[in-house]
Amino acid sequence: MSEQNLEANGEENFAELFEAFQSESNDNLQVGDLVKGTVISITKDSVFIDTGSKVDGIVNRDELLDPEGELTVKDGDSVELYVISIDSNGISLSKAMSGAGGLNMLREAYESGVPVEGKVTETCKGGFRVSMMHRKVFCPVSQIDATFVETPEDYVGDTHNFKVIKFEEGGRNVVVSRRALLEVEQEKFREKFVAEVEPGTVLEGKVTKLMAFGAFVELVPGVEGMVHVSELSWSRSAKPEDVVQPGDKITVRVLSIEPRKDGKGLKIGLSLKQLQADPWDEIGDKFKAGDKITGTVARCADFGVFVEIAPGIEGLVHISEMSYTKRVHKPADEVTPGQEVSVMIKDLDPVKRRIALSMKDAEGDPWLDAADSFKVGTEVEGVVENKAEFGIFVSLAPGITGLLPMSRISRSERKSELEALTPGQKVKLLIEELNLADRKVTLNAGDPKEDIDWKKYAKPAASKKSAPRKSEPKITTSGDSSGFGALLGMKLQEAMKNKK
Repeated sequence: MSEQNLEANGEENFAELFEAFQSESNDNLQVGDLVKGTVISITKDSVFIDTGSKVDGIVNRDELLDPEGELTVKDGDSVELYVISIDSNGISLSKAMSGAGGLNMLREAYESGVPVEGKVTETCKGGFRVSMMHRKVFCPVSQIDATFVETPEDYVGDTHNFKVIKFEEGGRNVVVSRRALLEVEQEKFREKFVAEVEPGTVLEGKVTKLMAFGAFVELVPGVEGMVHVSELSWSRSAKPEDVVQPGDKITVRVLSIEPRKDGKGLKIGLSLKQLQADPWDEIGDKFKAGDKITGTVARCADFGVFVEIAPGIEGLVHISEMSYTKRVHKPADEVTPGQEVSVMIKDLDPVKRRIALSMKDAEGDPWLDAADSFKVGTEVEGVVENKAEFGIFVSLAPGITGLLPMSRISRSERKSELEALTPGQKVKLLIEELNLADRKVTLNAGDPKEDIDWKKYAKPAASKKSAPRKSEPKITTSGDSSGFGALLGMKLQEAMKNKK
């Protein structure tokens, strides 16, 4: 190749390289542009940024500090900043315009979209007054945050970056929005979240709100997930407020990620309990058959009551195991969810995750001591439970009821008193019979005349050779089945004999 051709090719290659350099450089930067650059140097007061132009950008070091005062970048890190001025001294970069400024700077910020720093000074009708570049501007309440504002007063005194969304009447009507900037930032976080996170990922988040059905957790700015109440704790009876509170930082596992039906954002399912040990894995170390413990009624069914004896551990008290003292027809009439009850573990099967409980065994069987407490012949005081045709039922102690038969009442000197008894009244009676096998107690009125053995007054039967004297009257007691008539007859006969 000739020397002339080489020179020509060299000129062409240089021209191409120069054109490429010019096209890749950012020398056409304008105020308001958002540029992405690389940190190339950090000094005591400033951070220098390679913006891709011939002149490096510079940003105040204080703008890149976190709330604790630590620098958030290092050499080689990428940052996104706004161009706020270009002059012979270089390119000034910032997260937002600030300082005294003036109307012209506010207009430039409105036209370029550069954020402006402002301080919320007070609330007003429909929003807030914001001090910005020594001027008062208006921020609607809906534009102060990306979420619903419940207490506007909480924002007063805060300093934020705002976007000027309206500049009218020569600057007399200026409206700003913080939400517009937050949504742009949150969209970036959402894109990164979707790209990097998948079901099964464990993340740390902050509880933002509690509802009856669960807790909302912010995972990254603008991305919230929900921990359903069933995934908050192994305990079925736990309420969200029993487990977490707004502001708590918690570690959760991502269960699902899917677009919302309305197309606005993501629906993210989270779990807190799946990062905790399954309580059934250790149940054998904590409980055994025969243990008496206190539990909480979780729910009632027609056949019994489910009682939680530890977080996530529920057992069943069958309706037949609820009481020794009375027949239970409807468990919900005896206990209510949330009530504490004493139970005894009758059977435990960790494999099938089943526990049989008894409320009545925890209280004790009242009939175990009945032989010592209710001896035959002793007087007891009880309370009338109800009356029937065949007698009166009297409660002697919780779970022990005796029967005063009608046959005892009809022969009693206290007949009128006993027949007048009503449920709830107290009455004193005697234990006539105690049947532990059948769990029955028979009572009597304890009348003095029933304690007399009238047979001791009867004379020996006359022999066949002797006959009653004709002068003695014959006294009969037919129709008297109580024995009282016979006794009276004997006494009359003796009295007449002694008189003679």
